[in-house]
Amino acid sequence: MEAHPHHAHDHDHAHEHAHGGESRLADMLDLDAELLGTYLDELTAWVAEQAAGTPRTVADLGAGTGTGTLALARRFPAATIVAVDRSPVMLDRVRAAAVGRGLGERVRAVQGDLDLALPPVGPVDLVWAAASLHHVEEPARLLREVHAALNPGGLLAVVEMDGLPRFLPDEAGAALEVRCREAVTRARTGPDAYPEWTPPLTAAGFEVTARRDFPIEVAARRDFPIEVGPSSPSGVRGVARYAHAVFSGYRSRLDGHLAAADLAALDRLLSEDHPEALRHRDLVLRSTRTAWAARRA
Repeated sequence: MEAHPHHAHDHDHAHEHAHGGESRLADMLDLDAELLGTYLDELTAWVAEQAAGTPRTVADLGAGTGTGTLALARRFPAATIVAVDRSPVMLDRVRAAAVGRGLGERVRAVQGDLDLALPPVGPVDLVWAAASLHHVEEPARLLREVHAALNPGGLLAVVEMDGLPRFLPDEAGAALEVRCREAVTRARTGPDAYPEWTPPLTAAGFEVTARRDFPIEVAARRDFPIEVGPSSPSGVRGVARYAHAVFSGYRSRLDGHLAAADLAALDRLLSEDHPEALRHRDLVLRSTRTAWAARRA
């Protein structure tokens, strides 16, 4: 879950059609997992608290490269995890990651276009939709199909980002990011404000039992990289690479939507040798995930 050159910071793999583009997006999703994946332990623990009993079958809708799939497999060791994605490239990554972690027998990859229909995944006890539901053309239809696929008492967990991630801790940089985020929304080049899912979930027949925010912050300073966790190797280079992907997306999509001074500031950030370049700056990656727990009665 959850900076991608195709769509700033969206897991928009459903709309990546070229093999090369999908591979690049998959690489960015893997980087996302390196930098932000540890929060999934807290998130999946919360989902487990909301679930009724121990799930035996879990569906991950819009699985991407499988970060959520593997987190769910760790959290629910007795469950079969069905990873659904439109992209064969993504599903190949899911399979490889599952086999590499000894989970190949418990993870099943299913190719399916959620814009058309929910593929055969049920009946299931838990459905996970992380940073994917807002990309579906008819979410109300998909929510009804998910409701039908769940066993009675089954749980749907919806997870969204609060918008594009932020990286610049100084006042001027933070103001530039605000203007970029606002311009993305105005230019309709990608969502920056995600839906409030409670009403659509209720309309689809779910009972929304809980809603919670999960703030994420990863500091990476040139002289003192602060890692996400003991297993994270990324440090300054990983955060800088992530930031470069996000700001490259801004620069390519917002020409004509930002003031010339802001475009010049983006050019300096993306430069290889300018003193203000991302590679020479202290960065703090900040984002928030919001999760909804919705039960089928």
